[in-house]
Amino acid sequence: MTRLKTRPLLAACLLATMGSALAANDHGQGSPMLGFTAQGTSDQQSLEQRFDALLDPAEQREWLKLMSAEPNQVGSPHDKANAEFMLAKFREWGWDAHIETFDVLYPTPKKVALELQGPHPYTAKLHEPAVQGDATSGIEKDVLPPYNVYGGDGDVTAPLVYVNYGMPDDYKELARRGIDVRGKIVITRYGGGWRGLKPKLAQEHGAVGCLIYSDPRNDGYGAGDTYPDGGWRPADGVQRGSVADMQQYPGDPLTPGIGSTPDAKRLALKDAKTILKIPVLPISYADATPLLQSLTGDVAPAGWRGALPLTYHVGPSNAPVHLTVLSNWGQKPVYDVIATLKGSTEPDQWVVRGNHHDGWVFGAWDPLSGNVALLAEAKAIGTLYKQGWRPKRTLVYASWDGEEPGLLGSTEWAETHAKELQQKAVLYLNSDTNGHGFLNAGGSHSLQHLVNEVAAGVADPETKASVLDRMRARLLVDGNGKDARPSTKEDAAVAEKGGDVPIGALGSGSDFSAFLEHLGVASLDLGFGGENDSDGVYHSAYDSFDHYVRFGDPTFQYGVALSKVAGHIMLRTADASVVPLRFGDFSDTLDRYVAQLHKLIEDTRKDTDKQHKLLDSGAYALVVDPARPVQPPARDSDVGAVQLDPLDQAAKQLKQSAQAYEAAYNARAATGFDLPAAQLRELNALMAQMEQALSDQAGLPGRPWFKHMIYAPGLLTGYEVKTVPGVREALEARRWDEASQYATVTAKVLDRYRAQLDRLTAMLKKTS
Repeated sequence: MTRLKTRPLLAACLLATMGSALAANDHGQGSPMLGFTAQGTSDQQSLEQRFDALLDPAEQREWLKLMSAEPNQVGSPHDKANAEFMLAKFREWGWDAHIETFDVLYPTPKKVALELQGPHPYTAKLHEPAVQGDATSGIEKDVLPPYNVYGGDGDVTAPLVYVNYGMPDDYKELARRGIDVRGKIVITRYGGGWRGLKPKLAQEHGAVGCLIYSDPRNDGYGAGDTYPDGGWRPADGVQRGSVADMQQYPGDPLTPGIGSTPDAKRLALKDAKTILKIPVLPISYADATPLLQSLTGDVAPAGWRGALPLTYHVGPSNAPVHLTVLSNWGQKPVYDVIATLKGSTEPDQWVVRGNHHDGWVFGAWDPLSGNVALLAEAKAIGTLYKQGWRPKRTLVYASWDGEEPGLLGSTEWAETHAKELQQKAVLYLNSDTNGHGFLNAGGSHSLQHLVNEVAAGVADPETKASVLDRMRARLLVDGNGKDARPSTKEDAAVAEKGGDVPIGALGSGSDFSAFLEHLGVASLDLGFGGENDSDGVYHSAYDSFDHYVRFGDPTFQYGVALSKVAGHIMLRTADASVVPLRFGDFSDTLDRYVAQLHKLIEDTRKDTDKQHKLLDSGAYALVVDPARPVQPPARDSDVGAVQLDPLDQAAKQLKQSAQAYEAAYNARAATGFDLPAAQLRELNALMAQMEQALSDQAGLPGRPWFKHMIYAPGLLTGYEVKTVPGVREALEARRWDEASQYATVTAKVLDRYRAQLDRLTAMLKKTS
């Protein structure tokens, strides 16, 4: 999450121009909402007002305190108790609810130890002590020690090498200095990429162990006052987390692609691709300090230096380090709580809402802040149901278990019910953490206008402007920053023209993955943040109720705001005459992605030419200090021919089809969607499956579980998305033939999507 506070004066200046932009884009209260007639819009707004009146921040506070009172990781007694508590609540509120259980591989630590040997020995504490004023921080019963799940077992002794963030470019930098990590233990800091990539890359480079520490520059005293004085990571705080190779597939490592049901065929442990072979351990910056002080060799490059009061060296260490990680490799149950309200007229179309309930320890912010917002929605919807309202489509509310180790509960449920979900699911809406500040929204771009419509109608608790106004203001300010990323500048340019605020594309890191990237269900991920100081206790024992009510969302008004935004999206999708998707937004976004690919090729060719000239002229040798020799970088391969023509043509044709669809949709909307019931049902069924048309059954190269050809987590970014991933990742890896191949594959996928869109247009034009 980005810590950003919009300057009040600038925000105020922007609001005047935003009002006209909202009216111009059908966000005004008098305009029909996407998928509704004028009368339907009025009725829906009345329903949403009744829904809003039922949301109580005090209830969210009460539920959060109860659910975060004890350790809440997979397999803990309190994790199961929380599932049973929610089951009872759903039933009390009128939902048809049950717990669906899956037995999954979930290793837990049997022994973890770390010591520096030699003349200045140090034994790591590997423990988070109690903090004054935090009632749960002193609890030890059922608390697991800090560890990384799905790392390998090992008892190794070896010199230590510092590898900065442990990303590919860091290993290239070490190679230039003649440093080899083979047979070594590496120490890397959090940041720069997903944690699971750090030990994976260390393993691929021959290291025998990996330590990951939180440098205070990133989320400790370099960011702000530390807990309990402020919200940021104290010296003994440790970020736990999964290091499974989830870029291959999430879920139970032993059942890729199928649900972990009792009769499922499971892989042998040695054959599970997502489990690492070397031991991995997360440590605090207090424990990291003596280890880093033991390093000799070159002073680390400027960009590698953190905030600890020491000189950062790359190593090796002047004494060996002894690392032990031994685990119990057993199965544990995960408890998914599933609640449904059957649709009155379209029961076989499902609108699915999810948030997970397991944490690494107490999990107040991650994930229970989002989970209690989900519960508030469910209670309010249940009350409306008891008062006589009935959703047209079936609502499914799910509280997942086992997200933290690797999206276990959601993935196993989605894989188990894959066929039914692909036939019935219209939307999957996810949340996870929630704080205060700005609405962060990502997902399928056919849902972008729906998000904007809803955000325009929900007031921000702090400023009283709309949630959408704050989103737009933040984007414009970020896009104007000197260090703004190119994608941020692009988004800001779109928003500045008065159109919808662009939503982000989804990679991974939460429970939407199985729905969007494996099954092809249109998905969204929502949450507020940017002004809460919660990042510093991420995945630690200090992610507690007491921390959250001081530094997260003290009034729980942003919990209510999340319930409103998510609840309105659920209600509108459930009740719309036509599923509220807008395909022109996807086409516009695709055009940007294709333009980015062309620019990537152009920039890569220019950069390659520059590097070759520098190498050939001997420039690198002339700038090296002879006392500190550094070799020139390895010579990049020449840029080959890449054929993006099929992708260009597919995007161009899709643009034409999207424009034709929009004209037909607007004409039919003006008549109140006066289609025969059977024709309308056929139209909605086809619309619900549009996102599936963006999938290819063969999947992405080397990882067939990921089938979506537009959105996927990057192989070398982890959570962060790669758009048009088959082409983009091939270009970044300099695999030119593969880039051309996947340009053709992706173009064929887009052609199927366009053909399906043309069918929708024909249905809308049909007069009888």
